[in-house]
Amino acid sequence: MTDHFNEKTKAAVTVAEMARMLNLSRQRLHQLIGTAFPFPVYDIKTRRPFFTEELQRVCLEVRRRNCGVDGKAILFYARRGGAPLPSKRTKKVKPNLAHVAILDAVKALGLVSATTDQVDAAIKILFPRGVETVDQAQVIRGVFVHLQRQNRSDNVGR
Repeated sequence: MTDHFNEKTKAAVTVAEMARMLNLSRQRLHQLIGTAFPFPVYDIKTRRPFFTEELQRVCLEVRRRNCGVDGKAILFYARRGGAPLPSKRTKKVKPNLAHVAILDAVKALGLVSATTDQVDAAIKILFPRGVETVDQAQVIRGVFVHLQRQNRSDNVGR
C-alpha cells in the first residue's frame, strides 16, 4: 500500500505529527477524529494520545480516498495559506561589516531608527567611489547628516 503523501510510517506518532502527515491542522484533525479518522490510542502512563503504525496507514488511506472510517465522503481543503511549499533557498546577503560599524555609530549619535539599507543607500549617494580611502569619521558624519535631513519633520510625507 502506498502512502498518500509518501510519508513513511513510524511505530507511533503524536497527533501533531499525524496532522502534518495528513497536511491538516491539528485542530482540524481533532474535529474529524471519530468520524472521518479513527481515534488514537492512549499511553497508559502518560495519558498522551498517539497513532500506531496501523492507525497511521488507515488515516493516510482516508485522506487518499476522501472516505472516512464512518463510510461517508469527506472533502479536504488545503491548510490556510495553501499546502506547504518546498523551501526556497535564498542567498543571504552578508552585511558589509564597515557599514554595520557606521550604522552603530549613527545610532549612537541619536538616529536609533536608522537601518542597514538606509546606511547603504546613503553611502552609495555620498561616496559613489566607495569609502575605503575616506576617513571613517567623515563617512559617519556624512551618513548621519544625510539621514537626519531625510528624517526632518518638515520633510516627512514628501
